[in-house]
Amino acid sequence: MIQQIKIYNNLDKFLNSSLQSHNALHIDLYQINAIGAIFLGPALANCTNLSNLTLNLNKNQIANQSASGLGYALGSCTNLSNLILNLDSNQIGNEGATCLGYGLANCTNLSNLKLYLSSNQIGDEGASDLGSALAKCTNLCNLTLNLNMNQIGAIGAQGLCSALTNCTNLSNLRLNLTHNKIDAIYASNQGPALSNCTTLSNLALYLCNNKIGSISASDLYFPLVNWTNLSNLTLSLDYNQIGANGAQYLGSALAICTNLSNLTLNLNSNQIRDEGASDLGFALTNCANLSNLTLQLDCNQIGANGASGLGSALANCTNLSNLALNLNQNQIGVDGVLSLGYALANCINLSNLKLSLRCNQIGANGASGLGSALANCINLSNLTLSLHCNKIGDEGASGLGFGLANCTNLSNLTLELNCNQISAIGASGLGSALANCTNLSNLTLDLYRSQIGDEGASSLGCALVNYTNLSNLTLKLQVNEIGEIGASYLGSALENCTNLSNLTLDLSFNKIGAIGASGLCSTLANCPNLSNLTLSLNGNQNGNEGSLLRKFLNFFNLKLSPSKISDKDASSLGSGLAKCTNLLKLRIDLNQNKISNKGLSGLGYGLKMCTNLSSLTLFLDKNQIGDLGASVLGTSLGKCSNLSNLTLDLSWNQINDQGTSNLGSGLEQCTNLSNITLFLDQNIIGKMGALGFGKSLGKCTNLSNLTLSFQFNQIGDEGASGLCFNLANCNNLSNLKLQLQENSIGNEGASGLSSSLGKCINLQYLKLNLSCNQIGAIGASKLGSDLEKCTNLSNFELQLAYNQIDLIGASDLGSGLGKCTNLSNLTLNLQCNQFYYSQLEQMKVKCLKSKRLVDLKIEKRTNIYQQI
Repeated sequence: MIQQIKIYNNLDKFLNSSLQSHNALHIDLYQINAIGAIFLGPALANCTNLSNLTLNLNKNQIANQSASGLGYALGSCTNLSNLILNLDSNQIGNEGATCLGYGLANCTNLSNLKLYLSSNQIGDEGASDLGSALAKCTNLCNLTLNLNMNQIGAIGAQGLCSALTNCTNLSNLRLNLTHNKIDAIYASNQGPALSNCTTLSNLALYLCNNKIGSISASDLYFPLVNWTNLSNLTLSLDYNQIGANGAQYLGSALAICTNLSNLTLNLNSNQIRDEGASDLGFALTNCANLSNLTLQLDCNQIGANGASGLGSALANCTNLSNLALNLNQNQIGVDGVLSLGYALANCINLSNLKLSLRCNQIGANGASGLGSALANCINLSNLTLSLHCNKIGDEGASGLGFGLANCTNLSNLTLELNCNQISAIGASGLGSALANCTNLSNLTLDLYRSQIGDEGASSLGCALVNYTNLSNLTLKLQVNEIGEIGASYLGSALENCTNLSNLTLDLSFNKIGAIGASGLCSTLANCPNLSNLTLSLNGNQNGNEGSLLRKFLNFFNLKLSPSKISDKDASSLGSGLAKCTNLLKLRIDLNQNKISNKGLSGLGYGLKMCTNLSSLTLFLDKNQIGDLGASVLGTSLGKCSNLSNLTLDLSWNQINDQGTSNLGSGLEQCTNLSNITLFLDQNIIGKMGALGFGKSLGKCTNLSNLTLSFQFNQIGDEGASGLCFNLANCNNLSNLKLQLQENSIGNEGASGLSSSLGKCINLQYLKLNLSCNQIGAIGASKLGSDLEKCTNLSNFELQLAYNQIDLIGASDLGSGLGKCTNLSNLTLNLQCNQFYYSQLEQMKVKCLKSKRLVDLKIEKRTNIYQQI
């Protein structure tokens, strides 16, 4: 029978639930603090029937005392078999880790445990004690333990690992000790930790960024010898000091693991040099069952001899089907890459290869030879080859292509050749050669910062026509001096790729111009099966963006960020949009242009034709839009009946009351709207505009998330009251952000506003900024008394800086908020009112009378105009 998992992200709701009835729980409490953890512990202890628990408490500053209490509480859950406990970033030290372990030791039925304790303050003592406790969980089969970024040294690692050897049923172990202070895996005369875990079949051990040297690495030999059942091993030792001797010891140990089928070995930045690379490879030849291998050997001073030795060894791993080999930033050169390539050709079962050789001075001969060698890998179907910054030039690019052309089974190819001095000749040769890979369906070609020009783009396009099975193509051709002719020819060629369905084309920072962009878009629009296009033409002086947009009638997702847009351009954009009737999601960024009512009217005409739009993001801030433009935009949006998500920024324009009201009237027609974010800062909106807009909002009954920003207007008391008067009709509204600073709001407005908000009984999150107004004691008191009616409110941020609130008003505000029974997180900013911060202790006490309030912040910040 499948257990039903109960999910809680509110502490109060969990505390008031039927605790003994729970069998499976998922609890996310990200801001409960130490006090909340104190409440949580006893409640968990009463969940006596609990068998499955996921508890996320990361970044809560619960510290030692609360961690200890939590541990003891979990010790009462003796039926637990599956536990995921996330306590990352909580200032837990040795004491907390020790007590947490003592509690877990009582969970003798645990078979699956994931314990996350990264970024704490746990040292040797805490790690050792935690290990001793877990040793009593003798039924553990699967353990993930993350102690990344603590203060654990060799003694702590030794104690932890030695204790885990008592978990005789452990088959899967994932242990992360990255970023600690371990300079030896084993303390003196203590014996090989973990070596007795003979049942392990899957092990992932992360020891990056410690101080492990060659002697320490040799200590890994002993446990690896005993792990005869290991089939999957991940060993990450990046950024240590292993050297050639350490690599040799590791290899010798791995050679004994004859059952290994999957191995990931990360040794980046360890100075293993040629000798270490060769010895490591030679040892791997004994792993006869190895089918999947990932070797990360970047920045290791490996030269030609090391690459040759490593390659020769890998050639004997005849069962390899998947290989990822990273040798970036070494010095393997031409000879090294040739030896490596021809050795890989002997891996006759290799079907998936990722080879990264960035910055290795392989040159033209190396690239050509590598292509010829890989041609012998006849079973290759997936290849990713990264050769950034290797000076391969035209000869190397062409030679590489001609070699790969013989990989007749290739279906997925990624070639990263940027910054390699490739010109038109190289691009043409590469493209023409790859056309012989007749089974290619997915191609990514990166020629960023080359010099292919018009001729190269045209030739590349002509070659692509012959890729008859190509369905997914990514071309990265930024900074290539491609002009109008090259772009047009490239587009014409792509038009004939009849099976192409997904295209990403980046031609940024070339010299395409308006005519070239238009020609490119016209031809791309004719690609018969193309449904998804990502087209980047930044920095090309494209000209009329609207005329380009009209080319794309069949697209579902579109993002535009044009610059220097006038009314004519905006109208042209609208005309283009009117043709894009299949659009589902649209984002247009037109801020800081010169768009007036005329331009927005044209844009609005296009938007109203996009009747399938479900998500719209439109940035029009800092233009010259007035009432007429806002009114037309509202009317247009009202035609988008399927709109559910809207983000609209009209800040810093010239919109008055009429435009604001008419914008609202349009939005009320969008009956499916559930998420609205609207910025109308720094306009000329008074009380009538706020009243009209508020009346319309009340008709958007499906709203669940609303963000309104009316900063720097003049809505006054009546406008503040009316803006939210009808929000009570939005029964689904759970998250509300209101930014109303500098609006001449006094006591009456604050009272009316709070009265309306008090009727929004389903509000869970509220952010209210009323700074820089004229609110006094009466308004503050009313805010407190009304908001206590929001019985579901759990998170509240209130900004009341720079008002006229005295100590009595602040105290009454605190008393009211203290009665918000479900409030767990409260942030208040009351700076620059008519009292001193030192007088707020009484208010704090009153706020804390809320039984569930666990996080109270009374801020002193001066930035009151923060972005919502």
